[in-house]
Amino acid sequence: MNTFAAGNGDGKAFISHAPGFWPQTPPELWNDWKWQLKNRVTSLAHLEQHLDLSDEERSGVLLSGDKLALAVTPHFFNLIPRNNPEDPIRRQMIPRIEETWTSPYDMADPCGEDSHMPVPGLVHRYPDRVLFLVTDRCASYCRYCTRSRVVSGVGEQELHTNFEEAFRYLETHTEVRDVLLSGGDALIFSDDKIDKLLSRLRSIKHIEFVRIGTRVPIFLPQRITSELCAVLAKHHPLWISVHVNHPRELTIEVKEALERLANAGIPLGNQSVLLAGVNDDLETMKTLVHKLLMCRVRPYYIYQCDLINGSSHLRTSVAKGIEIIEGLRGHTTGYAVPQFVIDAPGGGGKVPINPGYVLYHDNEKIVIRNYEGEIFEYPETGNENVQFAPQREYHDEYLYS
Repeated sequence: MNTFAAGNGDGKAFISHAPGFWPQTPPELWNDWKWQLKNRVTSLAHLEQHLDLSDEERSGVLLSGDKLALAVTPHFFNLIPRNNPEDPIRRQMIPRIEETWTSPYDMADPCGEDSHMPVPGLVHRYPDRVLFLVTDRCASYCRYCTRSRVVSGVGEQELHTNFEEAFRYLETHTEVRDVLLSGGDALIFSDDKIDKLLSRLRSIKHIEFVRIGTRVPIFLPQRITSELCAVLAKHHPLWISVHVNHPRELTIEVKEALERLANAGIPLGNQSVLLAGVNDDLETMKTLVHKLLMCRVRPYYIYQCDLINGSSHLRTSVAKGIEIIEGLRGHTTGYAVPQFVIDAPGGGGKVPINPGYVLYHDNEKIVIRNYEGEIFEYPETGNENVQFAPQREYHDEYLYS
């Protein structure tokens, strides 16, 4: 029996939706990742075969062709209910007319990557690590993509990565010890191409480890084959950061794919984006981080949504992110608590945003509160003139109650 997204409840259970909207597809095709890519939903006509589109969605699809392409794998499309435009999975994947709205805060390149690109396709913003944009294509396209200017091939820019020039840069910049492969998504490459790329990076002695940022295990779990895992395992230490925003995305197939990666010795972390109507409430996020741990994935970051053009309808307040962290810290295992960050607009890098646990600090003491709001004082050595919180006046009954 097909289990569709509409009956998924709170998302706590691991569920398979295959074959869902593709009931005539034999298992050998359904489980072929190349078939999944070839049969992605990419047009208004294809959408309307399966979904009752709202006026906002239909207009968004018609106007999305020059911003960010529409593409959703059959596996992930099966998570979308037919008749609920406000569904959290649907809000992430189906274009809406709001993408054409302009906000005074919107930016084409909110993370300032283009201004930190010494050679085409290589971003060197932090002292010891680089971002290597190896492709502009993904298995599916998220509507809030921070690189929508270059990703999918229909944006305002094109990605022209010069691989040999990038390798030469890495060879001469011995301070670089960490390379993050992103784009686009490197795991849509063939096994052979991935092997050659990682081998080339591994030949540079001062590069200590490589990371891959990917949504493929979630959009396209069929891609995580035993053969791919064997290729990746050749290049340790290798880390993978996946991207899951809602607990329903963690299906049976995704859990099995993540376990294959973990069994290959690859540490897994998750990066979520805080999105309005998707995961901007505590219970959804708590369910997500608990399911991630069951998949052997460590919740790593929650990002405040970047100020990308056309994303204002998906952005939440920073206060909402702080509220979620406050509701996780101390109320569940520390392994389940990610770091909430803002990627500072214009290229300032990731800035951690935390609830105010430090109330006062001087050379004699630090005054802190715990997750229950209780106040504690810890003695300071007095040897360093460093302040972690402003020296403000507090009433004794507040500090020591």
